[in-house]
Amino acid sequence: MVKPTKAERKTTYDGKLCKMLDIYSQILVVAADNVGSNQLQNIRKGLRGDSVVLMGKNTMMKRSIRAHADKTGNNAILNLVPLLVGNVGLIFTKGDLKEVSEEVGKYKVGAPARVGLVAPIDVIVPPGNTGLDPSQTSFFQVLNIPTKINKGTVEIITPVELIKKGDKVGSSEAALLSKLLIRPFSYGLIVHSVYDNGSVFSPNVLQLTEDDLVEKFAAGVSMVTSLSVALAYPTLAAAPHMFVNAYKNVLAIALETDFSFLQAEQVKEYLKDPSKFAAAAAPVTAAAGGPAEVAKEEKKKEEVEESAEESDDEPMMNIFGD
Repeated sequence: MVKPTKAERKTTYDGKLCKMLDIYSQILVVAADNVGSNQLQNIRKGLRGDSVVLMGKNTMMKRSIRAHADKTGNNAILNLVPLLVGNVGLIFTKGDLKEVSEEVGKYKVGAPARVGLVAPIDVIVPPGNTGLDPSQTSFFQVLNIPTKINKGTVEIITPVELIKKGDKVGSSEAALLSKLLIRPFSYGLIVHSVYDNGSVFSPNVLQLTEDDLVEKFAAGVSMVTSLSVALAYPTLAAAPHMFVNAYKNVLAIALETDFSFLQAEQVKEYLKDPSKFAAAAAPVTAAAGGPAEVAKEEKKKEEVEESAEESDDEPMMNIFGD
C-alpha cells in the first residue's frame, strides 16, 4: 500500500474538517494536555453516535476554517480561529451541549506527579502509616514532613501540603509520592470554549440552572428599576415605585395643607386622634382575650383540676377508714 504524501494528507484532513463544519453547528473546543492515545480512543467510543472528536495541528485547522469561510460565506465560523491556541481539539456534536460536556469529563485517568510538571491542584499527603521502613526517613526530612517510627515503619503525624497548585513538581516530591503510591493528578479533555451557531461562550454557561437564570434576571430588573427611578425615566419595572413615591409626596403635601383627597383623609383622622390607633388594635386584643383574661382562665382550670383531685382522694380515705 502506497503511503500518502504530506500534501495528500493535508487535502484529506481539509476535506474532513470542512465536511464537519457543514454538518455540525455546535462545537466544543477542548484542551488535550497529557491525554494519551488510549484515553482519547475511549473518549471517541463514549461519544460515538452524536459527537465526533477531531484533533490536528492548529495551523491546519485555522487554514481549513478560513478556507471554508471564504467558500461558503459563513464568516461566523471564523470565531473559532482565536480559540485554537495550545494543544486543543474539536468535538463536533448534535447532542445537548451540557450532556456532552459532562460525558467528556467522565474520562479522566489518574497520573503520577512527574518531575517538572506544573501541578493542576494542591497535593496534600494524608497522615497515617506509610509502610516504609525507617531508612526512608530522609525523604520526609528533606520535605519537612513530621514523622515518627511506629512498629518498625514510618508514620506521618499530620497532613502536609506537599505541592501547591501552579508549582512545578520537584524530584523529591515526585520520589516521595511514587514511594507512597499516590497518583495525585488526573487528566482528560477539558472544555475551554463552546461554539454554538456562531456564538462563542464559556463552558460555565452550561452549568447554569433555572434558579441561576431567575436570580440574574431579578438582579437585572433591580438595576433597571434603580436607574429608571434615579433618572425619573418611566419603565414597566419602575412604574410601581414611581407611583408609590408620587403618592408619598402628595400625601405629605396634604398633611401640611388644607388640601385633601380620599386616601389622605383616614391618615389625617389618625394623626388628629391617635387614640384611634388603639381602638383599631383593641379588637385583636379582645379576640385573644387579653393577658388578664388568659391568666384568669388558667387559674380557673387549676382550681377545677385541684377540686377533681380532692374528690378522687375522699372515697379512698373512706374505704381505708372502714
